[in-house]
Amino acid sequence: MLVIVFRLWSVTSGQVCVGAALHFRTRGLWSPGGMSQREWGVVADVQKHSVHTLVFRSLKRTHDMFVADNAKTAPIDEVSHKLKMSVKLRTEYGPVLHLPTLRENREKGLMAIGDSYEHYPSIQGLESDYMVTGTHPYPSGPGVALTADTQIQRMPSESAAQSLALALPPSQARQDAHRTAAGIGDIYRHAGHPERSQPPGLSMESGGMKNSALMAKKAPTMPKPQWHPPWKLYRVISGHLGWVRCIAVEPGNQWFVTGSADRTIKIWDLASGKLKLSLTGHISTVRGVIVSARSPYLFSCGEDKQVKCWDLEYNKVIRHYHGHLSAVYGLDLHPTIDVLVTCSRDSTARVWDIRTKAGVHTLVGHTNAVATVRCQGAEPQIITGSHDTTIRLWDMVGGKTRVTLTNHKKSVRAVVLHPRQYTFASGSPDNIKQWKFPDGNFIQNLSGHNAIINTLAVNSDGVLVSGGAAFNFCFLIRQH
Repeated sequence: MLVIVFRLWSVTSGQVCVGAALHFRTRGLWSPGGMSQREWGVVADVQKHSVHTLVFRSLKRTHDMFVADNAKTAPIDEVSHKLKMSVKLRTEYGPVLHLPTLRENREKGLMAIGDSYEHYPSIQGLESDYMVTGTHPYPSGPGVALTADTQIQRMPSESAAQSLALALPPSQARQDAHRTAAGIGDIYRHAGHPERSQPPGLSMESGGMKNSALMAKKAPTMPKPQWHPPWKLYRVISGHLGWVRCIAVEPGNQWFVTGSADRTIKIWDLASGKLKLSLTGHISTVRGVIVSARSPYLFSCGEDKQVKCWDLEYNKVIRHYHGHLSAVYGLDLHPTIDVLVTCSRDSTARVWDIRTKAGVHTLVGHTNAVATVRCQGAEPQIITGSHDTTIRLWDMVGGKTRVTLTNHKKSVRAVVLHPRQYTFASGSPDNIKQWKFPDGNFIQNLSGHNAIINTLAVNSDGVLVSGGAAFNFCFLIRQH
């Protein structure tokens, strides 16, 4: 005997919606589930009716769910709304709530003072709070002689006195009471100097009572620099067999150091340009060199992931700083403490203790190669520029980012600090930008290059020199 059973269950009610049972017997009569044909028909009718009932019930639930606007806000209670607004007015506008009342009293006082005699209380028979009668007697009406029987003397009310005080012009005592600071003219007159004119766009009344800047000010313009004679080539120094990727001048201005793609470091005499010494040790391009002003050490880094400390008394390497996972693109020394900062293609900058060779911090935050790094004694003490188009100002104590500058649209390969001002400049293929410490406020754009800017240098006179990848230099002179 073969039995096939079909059942359809309702997910919501858990009842059987449709059920059928078929029994096939090889021998004997057909019997659906052991029931007679009459009984099976009654059960089938009941189950069919249950299906329709469940369908309509589901439709009703769906209708109730989507027709009801559950997102509609509850009606506003008037009492609660008034209480809320009164609390808000008292909390946020408490100090100025009296100003509309004073203005209204002033307007009413002016209207009362300017009215004709027909508005006198004796004629109207009404008591006006805004009619200032004064302390002197006056006749009871127009055309009436002022005698002992007709004179009227009434003291002004408090509101009328307040209205009169607002309507009258300010006295010298009131000006002195409201004066917050001496005006510029008063200061110059007191000092015995002639009074200078006010700058355009600024209007100041005497006594420094009111300042207003209603006139549109002119846009600031860049000062025109003084003429400088053309820069001429002084000397060509040759000796390297590859690209010269970095250069540093000794603090005493006696010699300078260069690093090249030929894996060598050369020391040259600054006055004559003659080669004094060649140092070998790197196995790849030398990308950065710097001479310490606090010790007789020379520091170098290269694309071989190595950072070396050279003792210039013995002309040999005395320390290695290991930690970078890729090429080291730049380095700088802290001016006041024995700290070395390096930047690498592994998107990090590292802070090293020069004496112990220990890593102090790993500055993480850039998302691409860090191309340049600079240090200074004031905050922020570390500045980095990266190929991710951002400049980061770091807190050296905590090893975290203070400010991230995102104004550049292309990679930042050069950053230079001004030797006198609290500013710095950054170079990118889009332009050169000048910033102000400590928060990195933008100052101006310096245009002139249409190529990748690889280096920047600035002197104490404000002359900024930039070198681009198009084999040209640009001199930007800023007049102070």
